[in-house]
Amino acid sequence: MTAMQNQILVLGIAVLLDLGLGEPPNIVHPVTWMGSVISFVRQRAPKQGRLRPFMAGLVLMLVGIGVLAVGGTLLIRVIGMLPQPVQIIVEALLLKTTFSIRGLLQAGREVQSVLAAGNLPEARKQLSWHLVSRDTSSLNESQVAAATIESLAENTSDSIVAPLMAFAIAGLPGALVYRFINTCDAMVGYRDPEREWLGKFPARLDDVVNLIPARITALLLIAAGALMMRDPARAICVWFRDRSMTASPNAGHPMSAAAGVLCVELEKVGHYRLGTGFRLPDSTDVSRVRRLLLISTVLACASFIGLIIVVNGVR
Repeated sequence: MTAMQNQILVLGIAVLLDLGLGEPPNIVHPVTWMGSVISFVRQRAPKQGRLRPFMAGLVLMLVGIGVLAVGGTLLIRVIGMLPQPVQIIVEALLLKTTFSIRGLLQAGREVQSVLAAGNLPEARKQLSWHLVSRDTSSLNESQVAAATIESLAENTSDSIVAPLMAFAIAGLPGALVYRFINTCDAMVGYRDPEREWLGKFPARLDDVVNLIPARITALLLIAAGALMMRDPARAICVWFRDRSMTASPNAGHPMSAAAGVLCVELEKVGHYRLGTGFRLPDSTDVSRVRRLLLISTVLACASFIGLIIVVNGVR
């Protein structure tokens, strides 16, 4: 079996493992280990001024990327000594830890179910536990639904498309490096007094590595919408009109595409409004965006199998 065939099998098995098993326990989850290292550095990083915190964030990223790139490459060589079937399963298990399909679907379902039952306080709680870091205590029903749709759309890029694309291009080391960059941004990439300069480089690097995946995700969501008999032309118009309305250079792409596909208005009060003029979303739209996520993932996997073939052909 060729290296290309191995990589395609690893991708397919990893996706099936994720859908069937979900997340592994935290104690053996590489992302948990990454988070522990980032938290350790955050607690001990300089807090005063700009240069010293910025340099701490820069060193954190460069060392983390270097360790994972080299360590991931060595790990692949060690795995390569195993019998081929075992090698494929082990690599698939490791790749599975860099993305989350089932976890996102479950998080969306939990918010949807309590929202549909009319339990708004519990819906707010589920939303804050699983999907967003913002204060949800004053959100009404449509705002909870909107925040859920926004998060699922954005995470289709960050938690599915981007790591799988990194794997297609650079194998397991590429997927691990991407997950470290994204985790670092999620933990320190904020503009509060403690983290603004520590997280400056991680946040900008995360913006760079997600430039292409975010736009690919928007296209995948629109294509998935077309398969659900939603108007792709309308979705493209909303995407092009609203993609730059968020502070992030990337988040607006999948979110505005989802707004256009579902024909709903997504608003984060005081920050942005996407899909202006459409109706406000409800729990049924959360169900629809979950289907969008799943279909988009299937389309992404098919696309990245093609990308694996191209990359291996160039090599």
